[in-house]
Amino acid sequence: MHTDTLTPPDLSWQEEALCAQTGGDFFFPEPGSSVREAKRICGLCPIRAVCLEYALTHDMRFGVWGGLSEKERHELRRTGRR
Repeated sequence: MHTDTLTPPDLSWQEEALCAQTGGDFFFPEPGSSVREAKRICGLCPIRAVCLEYALTHDMRFGVWGGLSEKERHELRRTGRR
């Protein structure tokens, strides 16, 4: 019998992220709400690039990741820029 073992991704970077210290309300706002504050906090975060790469790699569709909104990440993927 062959079983594949999946290794969970290393998410230790999330402990250092400013969003982990702030709370998810800013980063996963209700539809139509402003993401300005989340983007400001992301802009100050030292691991913003890691967060954005994670969101792009794992096709995260909701919230602000790495300082970009869902729409901005979609545009980045669509144009092939990373």
